[in-house]
This record gives sequence, C-alpha cells and structure tokens, in this order.
Amino acid sequence: DVQLVESGGGSVQAGGSLRLSCEVSGYSYSSYCMGWFRQAPGQEREGIAAIDYAGTDMLYDASVRGRFTISRDRAKNKVYLQMNGLQPEDSGMYYCAADRATIGDALKVWQYYYWGQGTQVTVS
Repeated sequence: DVQLVESGGGSVQAGGSLRLSCEVSGYSYSSYCMGWFRQAPGQEREGIAAIDYAGTDMLYDASVRGRFTISRDRAKNKVYLQMNGLQPEDSGMYYCAADRATIGDALKVWQYYYWGQGTQVTVS
C-alpha cells in the first residue's frame, strides 16, 4: 500500500511563500504520477499541479502557473510544491495524491486512489 504525509503548511501574508512536502512510503512510488490538490471550505477539491513518474513532465492549473512549482526527489521519496506570490484565494487544505495517472489528466481528482491527510495553508 502507499501512504502519503504532507507537511509545510502554515499562515503567511499575501505575497509570501511556502514550500509543501509530501513524503511517500509504500510500493511503486517511483512509478506513480503525483498531484497536489487544494480545497477551500465549501468548495470542491481542485487539482493545481502534477508531475509524472519520471519527474520530467509537469502540469499546472492556470490559477497557479508561474507562481507554483512542483518537483520530486525520487531518492528521498518526496514531492514538493514551492508556492510563491501567495494570495488569499490560495488558502485552503492542500493534499498530495498518487496513482498511475497520465499527465494529461493528472489534475483530475478521479485519477487518484492514494491521498494524504492534508496540510492547511492560510494567506491573509
């Protein structure tokens, strides 16, 4: 089985930065596409960034493109989300997810079976 644990969330002022981490354990991490999703209160979970199993192909939602960067360290079994230029509308619970998704559909919630518990990001 695959376990995911997010960390790095917190409270920042608008314009600030945070770096989220997702530590992955279990079988076949290296063959999984990884995604970052966020969910604001009362809203649906939305995909914001994804990276393919090799770490060479990335996909971003338009709302974060140019501000957020996803990366993965296969040696450490970790995935990161560097978030710069944070705005209040970026607030929410951030989740990482893993599955054998194709990068073209990697921002879709239904592509993923394995999920972390989330880390809260608050921008004021």
